[in-house]
Parts: sequence; C-alpha cells; structure tokens
Amino acid sequence: MSTTPPVLAAELAQAWADIQRYHPELPDLAAPESLIGESSSACGHELSFERLLHEAVHGVAAARGVRDTSRAGRYHNRRFLAISEELGLDHPEEPHPSSGFSLVTLSPEAKRRYRPTIERLQRALKAHSAATSSDTGRTFRGPAARHGSSGGGVRVKAVCDCGRNVRVVPSVLAQAPIMCGGCGKPFRIPEPVGAATG
Repeated sequence: MSTTPPVLAAELAQAWADIQRYHPELPDLAAPESLIGESSSACGHELSFERLLHEAVHGVAAARGVRDTSRAGRYHNRRFLAISEELGLDHPEEPHPSSGFSLVTLSPEAKRRYRPTIERLQRALKAHSAATSSDTGRTFRGPAARHGSSGGGVRVKAVCDCGRNVRVVPSVLAQAPIMCGGCGKPFRIPEPVGAATG
C-alpha cells in the first residue's frame, strides 16, 4: 500500500477535524500538506498527532486573538501553556530557555480520547514514509532531500487564485503541490512585482 502526499494530507485533515469536534473554535486547516516534511525546532521535528495537537493550540490561540509565542514564534509562553492544557497536552514544570513551553506531550486522557485518530494517522505516516524512502537513485526530490533537511528554512508567501495565502518553505512547495481547501487550486509563489517577462 502506497500513500502519496494527497492521501496523507487527507488523513491530516481528518485528524484536524477530529480535534475540531472537541474544540469547535479551532479554525480549519488551510493546507495540511504544509505540515508534511516541514521541520520546526520549536514545534517538534516529527509529524505526529502530538505535533498536530500542538499546532491546534496555535490555531485556537489565533482564533482567540491570543499571542501565544514570542521571539519569532520560537518561545511558547504561559498563554500557549494554558491553551495546551485545554486541548489535552501535558508540559514540563519549567520552561525551556529558548522555546518556553513548546515541549508538550499528550496527556493520558488525550491518548484515550484520540486513540482511533492517532492509530489511523500513524498508519498513514508509516505508509507515507515507506513510499517516500523507497526512492531510487534515479529520482530527484530537491535540495531539502539532498541535504538531509526536512524542509526547514525561510518561508515565503504562496498564494492561490481565490486570494488565500500560506507561508511555506520553497523546497517544500517544490516537492508536491499544496492545494487550497477553498478553491481546490494549487498554491504558487507569485512572481516579484516588476519581474521581467519574456
């Protein structure tokens, strides 16, 4: 069984919807594909349900207009901590010096609540990993794959035709299209204003 990024994206979207059932104020996930292959030292390196729930904390904070991080999103403050507790995440007693309370883990209650979701997402991630790691030497996956990076780096604005936008690392966008949940068209990095056309 092979899982392509769109299938994994669908599983991520379903897992997000499962979280929304318990936390209706959580906004929709605009581009689940943007989480695939993205690395963030502050929010966790590996894509997992725990990481997804961590991102959901940021989503709830945004919906409430709460500033839950500082230092360009690296330091997770006590407002992040309070919302993470609401969503079922445990945390260390003391903040990390550079990332604050970002190192959250699933509480036993959250593990029970989301068990079917966690198992479904783990299967999809495992299949996706098997499908993408079986690449032969004849395939090209871009600079992120060549250098052992999972896509961390400077994010740029990618737009779709309906006017929505996401921030994405260009190498991640180059790996596979990121489709807009609003209009179904791919996000693209716009040409710089005044760029020569020819």
